Amino acid sequence: MGEVILKIENGTKKFKNELIFQNVSMEFEKGNSYGFVGPNGCGKSIFFKTLCGYSLLTEGQVIYRGKIIGKEQDFIDDAGIVIEEPEFINSLSGLENLKILAEIQKKILEAEIIEVLKQFDLYEDRNKKAGKYSVGMKQKLRLAQAVMEKPQVLILDEPMNGLDNAGVQDIRALLLELKAQGKTILLASHNHEDIAALCDTVHEMDGGVLE
Repeated sequence: MGEVILKIENGTKKFKNELIFQNVSMEFEKGNSYGFVGPNGCGKSIFFKTLCGYSLLTEGQVIYRGKIIGKEQDFIDDAGIVIEEPEFINSLSGLENLKILAEIQKKILEAEIIEVLKQFDLYEDRNKKAGKYSVGMKQKLRLAQAVMEKPQVLILDEPMNGLDNAGVQDIRALLLELKAQGKTILLASHNHEDIAALCDTVHEMDGGVLE
């Protein structure tokens, strides 16, 4: 057994009378990657939001590095997260958007943001307004934002959306490299090749059940 960095204990999530998932207990170890599969609308995104602290459980608890999310700590403060469409400011450049996001925690300098843009093949377009970015470029910017502060945990919901084949291969290689560095990765994807290539353990979600 490796070091457990994140866990959910007896987690249940309901919206009014709708049960999203029930009595889920899981542990996520440092340096491992976990895949989540299931049909559209089964609740994978909501499950990820509860792990981050963006949405609180109806019952149970999420614990990150020994602290209960929503009680002892509001959010996971050391996670790179891609769950929803990004709220980029379309009138600002890709670089300017990342600089604004980096100001929140003040962990990195502009030089480090530049290196991440190069890593995601966005350096040449760093001064282009985000509103002019293609779907694939915006997805790369989301992923750049998720990894730029060198988080210990990556929680990624359909991270390959909008990417061409070359982009998919690049992101797979990057995620495998991050995993080798000891990062913990949670990945939801409809692409079975992504799951097979990246994940040590696969969980299936359907009808309120997460296995």
